[in-house]
Amino acid sequence: MNKSELLDWLQEEYRGWETLLDQIGPERMEQPGVNGDWSMKDMLAHLMGFQPRVNASLQAALRGEAEPPPPWPAHLQTDDEINAWIYESNRGRSLREVRDESRQVFEQLLDILEGLPEDIQIEQVHQGARVYQLVWLNGQRYQPGELFDHFHDDHEPDIRAWLARVEAG
Repeated sequence: MNKSELLDWLQEEYRGWETLLDQIGPERMEQPGVNGDWSMKDMLAHLMGFQPRVNASLQAALRGEAEPPPPWPAHLQTDDEINAWIYESNRGRSLREVRDESRQVFEQLLDILEGLPEDIQIEQVHQGARVYQLVWLNGQRYQPGELFDHFHDDHEPDIRAWLARVEAG
């Protein structure tokens, strides 16, 4: 895979993601029950919650700088603690704010990747039916599609099952 193919893959993933969000519709985005008490707006904030760190890490690597600190408080160490912080940080925000920020974060990722050298090393890791795209910068691997990988691996079945239940009435 080359840089252009990586960008195409990410844009295709994003189109699929936006199609799903459109299918859910704004009227159901704040309805609880997608994952426990979480709404789809909460899931969107959760899935996008790690992307700023990926973006900042890619930017730092491109500049030859050290890994930046995460956007959450440093004392939070486990995924559960970080996920709770992301949830609390976003639950009072409007759907529009969360959607707008998610678009901005994704556009930022594309801009960062556009700045990669054309001959950047991109590794494809196959695990079962899934393929993960990893970018190598300064001897480190980065997963620019982490948000989509996490969605497919951990949340898509639950989201689609919830949507089917909601649509069935």
